[in-house]
Amino acid sequence: MSLTARWLCCSRALAWVGPAAKGRSRWRRIRKIGKYAGPVIMGSCIFITYEILALGESVTLDTQAVEQEKLKSYIYVYTIPLEPQGLEGITNKARKELHRAVKRLVQVTAEMFSWPLDEHYMKLDVEDHESGLWLLLKRTQSAVKPVRVQAVQELAKKHHWHDYQYRTLAQACDQKSSIGLARSQDVDLRFFLRPPLPKVIENSCIEDELRYLLASLPQSEVDQCVQYFTSLALRESNQSLSAQRGGLWCFGGNGLPYAQSLSSVPSEKVESFCLQALAKHSKVPSHCDQIVMNGGLQLLQKIYQLRHDSQKIQRNIIRTIGNLALHEHLHSAIAQSGWIGILAEAMKSPHVIQASHAARALANLDRDTVKEKYEDGVYILHPQYRTSQPIKADVLFIHGLLGAAFKTWRQKDHSNMEDKDTNYTECWPKTWLAADCPSLRILSVEYDSNLSDWRSKCPVEDERKSLAYRGRELLTKLKAAGVGDRPVVWIAHSMGGLLVKKMLLDASEDPEMRSVVQNTQGIVFYSVPHSGSRLAEYSVSARFLLFPSVEVKELSKDSPALRELNNNFTKLVREHEVNILSFGEMLPTYIGSMIKLHVVPPNSADLGIGDFIPLDVNHLNICKPGSRDSFLYQRSLKFIKDALAKEFKG
Repeated sequence: MSLTARWLCCSRALAWVGPAAKGRSRWRRIRKIGKYAGPVIMGSCIFITYEILALGESVTLDTQAVEQEKLKSYIYVYTIPLEPQGLEGITNKARKELHRAVKRLVQVTAEMFSWPLDEHYMKLDVEDHESGLWLLLKRTQSAVKPVRVQAVQELAKKHHWHDYQYRTLAQACDQKSSIGLARSQDVDLRFFLRPPLPKVIENSCIEDELRYLLASLPQSEVDQCVQYFTSLALRESNQSLSAQRGGLWCFGGNGLPYAQSLSSVPSEKVESFCLQALAKHSKVPSHCDQIVMNGGLQLLQKIYQLRHDSQKIQRNIIRTIGNLALHEHLHSAIAQSGWIGILAEAMKSPHVIQASHAARALANLDRDTVKEKYEDGVYILHPQYRTSQPIKADVLFIHGLLGAAFKTWRQKDHSNMEDKDTNYTECWPKTWLAADCPSLRILSVEYDSNLSDWRSKCPVEDERKSLAYRGRELLTKLKAAGVGDRPVVWIAHSMGGLLVKKMLLDASEDPEMRSVVQNTQGIVFYSVPHSGSRLAEYSVSARFLLFPSVEVKELSKDSPALRELNNNFTKLVREHEVNILSFGEMLPTYIGSMIKLHVVPPNSADLGIGDFIPLDVNHLNICKPGSRDSFLYQRSLKFIKDALAKEFKG
């Protein structure tokens, strides 16, 4: 049929419709309009009535509710002046109430007339995304861990909310969510409540409170090192307190002289001694409960805030918090005392040591995404924040004599540090290696080591410094940190290499530790004295080596103990086909102002297995690359990637 014919047929059909049909059509249109207009008119009346009632409730002061809020702990009330800012806040509140009313009206209308309801619309907030905030908060408290972790991750990405929203959420957030937020990168610090105001004790000072706390700790399970540090702290007491206590203090079953200070001691030094002693006590599980019960968390927080200009004091405090966090039953007390926000802020510190101490404490608190526990002296350099990046392998850094978990692994110092490159790093494993291999977990281990007992931090217990003791102690700590659960590469400098060898041999003989050996894929030795060092030979000439420490004695050249250790280790390495890379120093090192020597001769640094690379550097700089492009770093990086090639491919 042609187009013209179809048009004629339609015209005739329309012309056939009579007046009655037109009337029925008009009535249907009126009914249809009424169907939709009626609910709108009725809803408007309900809406206006609701707003009047809601407004009346919002401006009514419930004195009983106020009194109840006063009884709650850790709730903050902020007074807002009735100025343009205050009026704006009232406007925002009115808007939120209107949005809630509109949503409720739409929902009721849909139920009355059986209309479809857009659930996505019900989750949105036209102005402040208020509903989205509370729905997200609800998900963070889910009993399903993946849902909870994902919600915290989404929450941490919010950077567009108003200040009052952050503070409201901070009060409503539970402990696990707060810890998760603190371990999220670039999180807004307004997610965390301000710490409670410290308790003021009349006629008391920080030094006195620290001494009282030390004196209140149990006297059982105290080893000689803890006694030494406590005695050192108490000896720095002032004259009045000494007289008050009768000049004698009994601790751990021993009478320790509570002597008068022979000279004026700065309060910061006294506090530092006390905090060192407290950190040692926090390594004893039974003492941790007493520290918390006797107000230690609040006292440490007060000192942390007062001594914001002392990194050393703050570092010792966070170290103690990290030790307390090893015990899960203390997590609530740590969170309620306001430490989560403080640790989150410390994580953002530009100082690598401060940030790493805070990262360790938060990792011990985070039981949602971290199953390992980082004991005292074990620090996680990467990843310090929660990450969706799967961890494929571990790389462990073990320092040598007089080294440390961070300073040993810094970039080589420039001759003029004032003009140093802006890319200079205080810890190349944390910056360079983490960037080049983001799927690695990078750990650094710290232990006390000294060239002489005169300079020892804990001279009362020499047996703790032997390779055998340190090896067992570190191996236990690393096992708690999950070392051995995935492939491992060890990076060691000087005596640290001997410790690695001892740990692997011990692990091979312990059924519970054998996974550490089985998963060891490679070892990098930076100037490790496999056959000993000539350092101890100069003890007569060097004043500070008049009494060589246990470590130095064990490094004696051609030592039978080292020869046995080396023979057993080379046999183990060949059996398990472990990759080895060794670097040797070719330049002498100044020992004090009198001696200049090769601390580790090349023939001692060469294990005889794997590649050996001599470099024109001294003993101190053998593990400090000059730049990210230097041969030392690039060769080490290549070795790590080759040793873990299977993991990186997967």
